[in-house]
Amino acid sequence: MESTTRERIAAAIREAPATASELSTRVGTARTAVYDHLRHVAQSIDDDEEFLVSPPTCRDCGFDGFDDPINDPSTCPECRSESIDEPAFLIED
Repeated sequence: MESTTRERIAAAIREAPATASELSTRVGTARTAVYDHLRHVAQSIDDDEEFLVSPPTCRDCGFDGFDDPINDPSTCPECRSESIDEPAFLIED
């Protein structure tokens, strides 16, 4: 039986932290769709696991206080820079 996209994403981030771009390549789905899948994965993990997010970070001013860490912001709300590092995701036991 073939696993679902969400199962493949969860398996990937149980192994090592990954960004949406990296997950998109690994599981063969659009990067924008990965964020929707990650929201569901975050809600469906086992009770003994933790869904961790290294938030998006502005490369120019260092801002990382984005309202929604499972997001791909286009600009920094502090300095308006478009140089934003993608968030990274991990499931930890």
